[in-house]
Amino acid sequence: MSNHQHFLIHKPYGYLSQFIYELKRKKKLLGELYDFPQGTMAIGRLDEDSEGLLLLTTDGMMSEIVRSKKVEKEYYVQVDGIITHEAIEKLIAGVEIGFNGKKYITRKCQAAILNSVPEFGERGKKIRDERHGPTSWLTMTLNEGKFRQVRKMTSAVGFPTLRLVRIRVGNIHLNNLKAGEVMEVIDFQV
Repeated sequence: MSNHQHFLIHKPYGYLSQFIYELKRKKKLLGELYDFPQGTMAIGRLDEDSEGLLLLTTDGMMSEIVRSKKVEKEYYVQVDGIITHEAIEKLIAGVEIGFNGKKYITRKCQAAILNSVPEFGERGKKIRDERHGPTSWLTMTLNEGKFRQVRKMTSAVGFPTLRLVRIRVGNIHLNNLKAGEVMEVIDFQV
């Protein structure tokens, strides 16, 4: 019986996916949200300005297993403008983005327009309002995660990302976890 602990968290906007930040600037870290045990680490990460499902564990092996499985990750993405079917088709087929100073063609992924606005509540920092023109939501499912990949992909097809929320990692869903909430789980059935 391992005495490791595993957690799901709905990472809020404006937090780093880490517990220690070496640079001097004051940043919000996950440890401020919950009394995590010593040695807790995030499996993968979400950018400071991204939100949603993050898996945390005290077990380095578990972290390796989840990362190695090429687990699907699903995101709900709010973009600037009313996204077109052509743009969705391009996302699915793969688009060229910059990564580490090189050009990179993204792998095929799943993408679709969301017809209703997801119920996430207000974001910590207000998104520009509708007077600046319409926005729309889509779902994207990837099994790769280059740095800021989803944002780079929607920009590449002409619809910059305004809000990015990860709702699923493998078989684990964000469900009704609210921003900042933490749930301890027995293990990760990804």
